[in-house]
Amino acid sequence: MTVGPDYTQPVVSTPENWSRTDDVVKNGSLDPVALGQWWQIFCDPVLNDLMCQAQQSNLDLKQADARLRQARAQRRLTGADQSPKVSIGATAGRSRSSEKTGAGSSVTTTTYGNSFDASWEIDLFGGKRRATESAEASLQVSREALRDVMVSLLAEVGLNYVEYRSAQVRLAVVESNLIAQTETYNLAVWRQQARLVSQLDVDQARVVLEQTRAEVPSLRTGIHQSEHQLAFLLGVAPGSLTERLNTGAGIPAPFQQLAIGVPADVLRQRPDVREAERKLAAQTAQIGVATASRYPDLTLSGSIGLDALAFGDLYTAGARTAQGFLNAGLVLFDGGKIRQEIAIQTALQEEAFAAYESAVLQALKDVEDALIACTDERARRGALQDAVTAGERAFKLARDKYAAGLVDYQTVLSAQQSLLSAQSALVSSHAEVTSNTIRLYKSLGGGWTPSLGNEVQTKHQETQEQ
Repeated sequence: MTVGPDYTQPVVSTPENWSRTDDVVKNGSLDPVALGQWWQIFCDPVLNDLMCQAQQSNLDLKQADARLRQARAQRRLTGADQSPKVSIGATAGRSRSSEKTGAGSSVTTTTYGNSFDASWEIDLFGGKRRATESAEASLQVSREALRDVMVSLLAEVGLNYVEYRSAQVRLAVVESNLIAQTETYNLAVWRQQARLVSQLDVDQARVVLEQTRAEVPSLRTGIHQSEHQLAFLLGVAPGSLTERLNTGAGIPAPFQQLAIGVPADVLRQRPDVREAERKLAAQTAQIGVATASRYPDLTLSGSIGLDALAFGDLYTAGARTAQGFLNAGLVLFDGGKIRQEIAIQTALQEEAFAAYESAVLQALKDVEDALIACTDERARRGALQDAVTAGERAFKLARDKYAAGLVDYQTVLSAQQSLLSAQSALVSSHAEVTSNTIRLYKSLGGGWTPSLGNEVQTKHQETQEQ
């Protein structure tokens, strides 16, 4: 008999499909293996290398792994309470009686003994089985928490890598504009020396040139800070990645379509949702643990041994002893303590159920938000690309006309500023498209694979630790 409620996984309603998809991101069969290594779609060897190292040396991941091993040991410790306790002992003692107790003289007695003792608390009403059930679910909570750390870690590595590359590209854009603006400045100086324009054109050209030059230090600072953050995520010292990061260039971009499955797939894939469901299972079992306290407990114990006054007689047939006990107990009155403990565990279960429902809704919201961001940012990038193309033509035309004396410098200045703004926005949009793709993978629970091989490996590890 097992008291307390039996756990059944709650059924939650989800939409049949996502509300926002397009030709790149579409509903379709979700491939867990591809989702588990989502960074491969960017075809960036440096990013692949960083991801591999992060999984091996990140310190948050090591902490989560240590917590998983603690939970595994706790599960085994709880399960051990259901087994009989067996012990063996040996004794030797000497005592001396008092002369004043009526014997007339003191007596010294030496005794020897060996014993084999056993006891077993019979789990009649399943309290210990419920405790083991809760510990097993808690172990699974720790396993899902480790996977959740993995999902977040790999997404953070990807996002910081994109930030690093986008800062590099923005720096290249600024340096390219510096060359063009220097040429414009020199043109203004030449025209001023030829008495074709006033000093105002030279000063305005110098202002624009120096403002652009002032952006360089902040961009370099951003590059170094992104590199340092990557080093931290990989568990290495700042500056350790400089040489490796210099081997690649450009903002990574996905080169294939992404089939994201249906909402029900996300609930099976997301570690935080799985973690919340396992917490609910663990808490449901705790109600049974508390309820079992209302019922009688029964303990069997016994001992067989040898007792003798002389060591030479210890291992003879006449020295054998045996005893057995049956202990039963029932709490008759405790002032309502057990009843309140059951009420506490029931309320905690209701809290865990609400947390599970919240995790489900958060998962669906994350995916929908990421889908909207992905589709809208690609449209924005297309418009910015057209703006840059038009801006490059406008700047070249304005500069040529200025050199010919057909327009004033304000026309050149406006064209320069518009071009630089459009180029910077385009680089940011390229980075945001990639970052939104990474956030979409994160919202889908990408970064681990629920494959048979992983489960076999986990069971093998548990066997080795036993």
